[in-house]
Amino acid sequence: MSTANRREQLEAMLAEEPNDEFLRYALAMEFVSAGDLDSAVRHLRDLIALNPAKPYVPAYQIAGQSLLKLGRTNEAISLLRSGVAEANKQGNLHAAGEMQGLLDSVE
Repeated sequence: MSTANRREQLEAMLAEEPNDEFLRYALAMEFVSAGDLDSAVRHLRDLIALNPAKPYVPAYQIAGQSLLKLGRTNEAISLLRSGVAEANKQGNLHAAGEMQGLLDSVE
């Protein structure tokens, strides 16, 4: 199945379940795979904002990596710092460590 077809399927499923975090993450990852990092970051930021009380932690890391690839280092640093704080808050020490390592490599 082509990337466009997967993306279309995910978009159709999201139309029915707009608050499904996994579907939103999967759609963003399709944009990453297609090299459309601007769209990926936009979808990942939307995913983070979807549930302010408990944001989807992996979205911070992928968005940060994508921003770095786009040369938007200051945005990446800010987002990754927020991601580390949120991961620690949620007890996701593995994700916090990975994002901190990425931060350490660019700060």
